[in-house]
Amino acid sequence: MVSALPKSALMQRIATFTLRLIVQIILWFIGLSLAAVILFAFVPVPITATMLMDENGAARDWEPLENVDRDLVAAVIAAEDAKFCSHSGFDTEAIEKAYSDNQKGGRIRGASTITQQTAKNVFLWQDGGYTRKALEAWFAFWIENVWGKRRIMEVYLNVAETGIGTYGATAGAERYFDKSAARLTPSEAARMAVALPNPKERAVVNPAGWLARHGRRIEQSLAAVRREGLDRCVYT
Repeated sequence: MVSALPKSALMQRIATFTLRLIVQIILWFIGLSLAAVILFAFVPVPITATMLMDENGAARDWEPLENVDRDLVAAVIAAEDAKFCSHSGFDTEAIEKAYSDNQKGGRIRGASTITQQTAKNVFLWQDGGYTRKALEAWFAFWIENVWGKRRIMEVYLNVAETGIGTYGATAGAERYFDKSAARLTPSEAARMAVALPNPKERAVVNPAGWLARHGRRIEQSLAAVRREGLDRCVYT
């Protein structure tokens, strides 16, 4: 007759099993996530969780960066992340300012860089609070160090939502202007860039009010982006 284990021994076995399971899950996550990062350093991202969950579908057309107008790259940097070429994936100054402003209440400000947005768009989902932000930081660190700036920009401009059921610069350019992303005018590039934070709500064609003024400001800043070398990491 086999005697029952003492309660303390049983609890110890359960704790050991649980610990081993957690370690295995962590190791599997690290291995699979790094494998995905390395794979997508060379292979176009076929689909993302955001696309799969979009009830409007996901029109998309992957294009290498050389087939995207340079004005769009400059406009995205000007509108979304002016320090893209100088930070290491995270804009600590913007994060600190956003935290300070958010503590005061009112509208919540974000401080995500293009690197962080790319990490979220490719590997994660749109909501999720602190858990998703922690995972976003993990992937942002690795794509910054494995992909480099040019690849990050290329992927971002191919997976970012650019309209209702529309993803990537090429699909967006075709949707709004009936042309490829390689032939955008400065005005068109600026309007697409300022709509990126909320492409379902912000008009790209015939914007009005603040959105139109913001688009003109971004268009006027394109020359400064080039002059100050804010896009140098993408083209050198």
